Amino acid sequence: MKFFILFLLSTTLLFGQSDSIKWVYSGVTGLNINQIALSNWTQGGDNALAWTLTGSFGADYQSTTWSFYNNLKLAYGRTKLGSADFRTNDNELYLENVVTYNIGWKVDPYFSNTVRTSVSDGFDYKVDPAVKIANFFDPGYVTQSIGLTYHVHNFNTRLGVALQETFTNKFRSYSDDPETTNKVEAFKLETGLEAVTAADYQLDENLFLTSRLRLFTRFTDMDVWDVRFDNTLTAKINKFLNVNLNILTVYEKSQSPKTQLKESLQLGINYNLF
Repeated sequence: MKFFILFLLSTTLLFGQSDSIKWVYSGVTGLNINQIALSNWTQGGDNALAWTLTGSFGADYQSTTWSFYNNLKLAYGRTKLGSADFRTNDNELYLENVVTYNIGWKVDPYFSNTVRTSVSDGFDYKVDPAVKIANFFDPGYVTQSIGLTYHVHNFNTRLGVALQETFTNKFRSYSDDPETTNKVEAFKLETGLEAVTAADYQLDENLFLTSRLRLFTRFTDMDVWDVRFDNTLTAKINKFLNVNLNILTVYEKSQSPKTQLKESLQLGINYNLF
């Protein structure tokens, strides 16, 4: 985490030396709500309430030689069925920073830093009572990579050598080395390859698709890849209302031996902060 803070400070100082620097900022917040209320209902069912707060923030700079991209994605949501307590249904922080240098080739060298963690407490609700399995930066994943990137219009892809650090506190199963039976580690460092591909498409006048694919493999186990495939289809109703379909597929062996899938279809209120 200290490395990440130093990275932000150094790049800010680097790009802040010139008065001609022009930054482009973006910020969108959203509130998605699903609600059902029943009274004397003879066909069965129960009251239900679900809400999700989302945020997407960016700060980008581009010149003839340097490009600096920053994006922060936040999501937190809860749901309640009948008289049961609220349960967390969305819980994510994803931060990405990418610096590229234009050398006049089809591809450019880059350096990137990504941070992934839960926003708050996470629980396994399949057991009773529910078991807490995650918290903010427990686990937390920080990845730095250096390599080559290709960018054209609304599509970019990059491949590089990467360092991935896993930080934990109480939930050390994510960072523990099974080969060291005499201790349970709270930190894990892995080296490998990281590939990231992103695309943004306008399918129709009010229909947009964003797609992000991240792959990571370790040099010690090249036949196993971590996969994160995040796709969002947005239909814009008007200035403030959107219908969002999000499908997130995750495979990470240290988290689960099975593929994880999250799908959500929601009507949301969105507001552009800047």
